[in-house]
Amino acid sequence: SGSDQGLAAPEMLGQAPAMQDVFRAIGRLSQSNVTVLITGESGTGKELVARALHRHSPRGELGTKGPFIAINTAAIPKDLLESELFGHTKGAYTGAVDAQKGVFELANGGTLLLDEIAEMPYILQSKLLRVIETWEIKPLGSDKVKKVDVRLLSATNRNISEMIEDKKFREDLFYRIATVTISLPSLDDRKEDIPIL
Repeated sequence: SGSDQGLAAPEMLGQAPAMQDVFRAIGRLSQSNVTVLITGESGTGKELVARALHRHSPRGELGTKGPFIAINTAAIPKDLLESELFGHTKGAYTGAVDAQKGVFELANGGTLLLDEIAEMPYILQSKLLRVIETWEIKPLGSDKVKKVDVRLLSATNRNISEMIEDKKFREDLFYRIATVTISLPSLDDRKEDIPIL
């Protein structure tokens, strides 16, 4: 059909011009290691885009077969999120009966998607910023740093520009996670795709 849909996830469908733009962006960005922020309403396929970016990258199925790890930062209690991201040692806090790797370490050599990143507590945003600047993590309870090699993707359905103005999201972190932004169209913007969906 002459579309770029081969670069999308198998579950991603769309002939609408706005979706063809998304497919082209996936093709262009999959060979890069830049951070990408994927924006769009709930249900528009943000995680599918992230998986496609990973699958077609040198870290994906045709390359080193690195892991793809996705974490919804809004679904994890705020007091546990730091441990989920960076890991912890045994006894780092009450209930930490064993050492546990965080998602940054689990995604080493692959791709990490931080979904609903706009919901991340402000204090944790500064720790995330430091990791992105150094690609070093320090598990809770440890004084040792670990190097990680991760391609970071983020997703949100929120307007981060407004959150920056309201001092709810760090501007410096925004520029680190959004070297490039892919905006997914709502169904209103791709009505011609309704029959195939």
